[in-house]
Amino acid sequence: MKTTNPFDLVLFGATGDLAMSKLLPALYRRDRAGQLPADGRIIATARRALDRASFIERIDEAFDRHLEPDERTAADWDRFVARLDFVSVDADTEAGFDAMAAVLSGREDHNRVFYLAVAPAYFVDICQTLHRHGLVTDRARVVLEKPLGHDLASAQAISEQIGAIFAEDAIYRIDHYLGKETVQNLIALRFGNMLFEPLWRREWVRDVQISVSEQLGVGGRADFYDRTGALRDMVQNHMLQLLCIIAMEPPTDIGADAVRDEKLKVLRALKRLEGQDVLRNTVRGQYRAGAIAGQPVQGYLDEDGVPADSRTETFVAMRTELQNWRWAGVPFYLRTGKRLQERGAEIVVNFHDVPHSIFGVAYGAGQPNRLVIQLQPDEGVKLHMMAKSPGDRMQLRPVALNLDFAEAFRQRPPDAYERLLMDVLRGRLTLFMRRDELYAAWSWIEPILEAWNDAGDAPKPYTAGTWGPAASSALLAREDATWHEER
Repeated sequence: MKTTNPFDLVLFGATGDLAMSKLLPALYRRDRAGQLPADGRIIATARRALDRASFIERIDEAFDRHLEPDERTAADWDRFVARLDFVSVDADTEAGFDAMAAVLSGREDHNRVFYLAVAPAYFVDICQTLHRHGLVTDRARVVLEKPLGHDLASAQAISEQIGAIFAEDAIYRIDHYLGKETVQNLIALRFGNMLFEPLWRREWVRDVQISVSEQLGVGGRADFYDRTGALRDMVQNHMLQLLCIIAMEPPTDIGADAVRDEKLKVLRALKRLEGQDVLRNTVRGQYRAGAIAGQPVQGYLDEDGVPADSRTETFVAMRTELQNWRWAGVPFYLRTGKRLQERGAEIVVNFHDVPHSIFGVAYGAGQPNRLVIQLQPDEGVKLHMMAKSPGDRMQLRPVALNLDFAEAFRQRPPDAYERLLMDVLRGRLTLFMRRDELYAAWSWIEPILEAWNDAGDAPKPYTAGTWGPAASSALLAREDATWHEER
């Protein structure tokens, strides 16, 4: 496999859960696959007063939890550890930045990546401190984890202040959903084949559903989550990005700006929801005590760190439309929530029924064709269609053409962070959000937040372990539709 150019990757927040469970294992796997150059270094930073040996011990323990046993070979481990260094820094006091400068000194001609796996409140301060210490070279890039702001104004403030230090093409706003293998295959499915393109429009598609369900609650993130909620945490970024890919026009090529130009058009075509339209076309919920996989779990208001009178939503369902020629009148349904019945993420394209069925009820009830793109827990694509059952009678039943990526390619697909980290190191921006995309997403989300706040009502309760409030199903029932809940 082709390696990248020599680099220094400076990982802020290196002792945090994201770094230990996702980022460092992803870099290890890409190193093991031969994609990291010999002169590629990883400089870990954190507030903790650790030395290099202590930090490596932490990684060793984390890898035991997050890697398969056959991935841990002595040779691979030794090679990866040789890349690692650790510098203790404090973004509040600037302590440790001189030591970081010493570690990076003399390597200004290398690609330099600053990955900020820290709270967004530190993004601007860290970037400004890096700039004051002369660490932002013309080959430097910065990676920003979500959430990028709390509303449009804060997103603009963050982008403008960081944009004063880094050029737009050096800012990588990361969304790990876009690195999933199935999302990449969705792009290939749409633009690498002629089969679906003639059908990918209002004349043939009845509705599109995008669902991301979690069984987990807020866990130790209650302080962050109660200030954020499901709409900001999931819809504003992950789900709108998935909607963009499913609905965008064919770009002129696979280049970053060509793809992101088309995604921006989708965001700008979203029908704006305001006032009563918000209350009519959205459902927000909050989980109560229930059971997940047979185990009792407490309600959101009983979680540690959650105020007893919190009105933060842990569930959102909504109906929207795109105001353009391809999709006019086609409902797009979005749903996400915590403590739901199953963990999963999928995009479902429901096609119209046949205009006239030659088969009566006696032959088996016909079902419209359906394309299911599953993102998690397993990745694959299923096309549901009607077929004749074996036998001497004409009896129809639905069957699925199933593309299981693990089975089809007989290899483990790279984790989303593996792909995205390699794109950062290679300077590929296609899968990262541009500033105007970020602004367009927040511009669409803000009126929904305002309408909820003005209404003043509490989120609808739902029992943990269910599929959310009953009003979510009623939202689709108005148009004789139902959520796809098969796994």
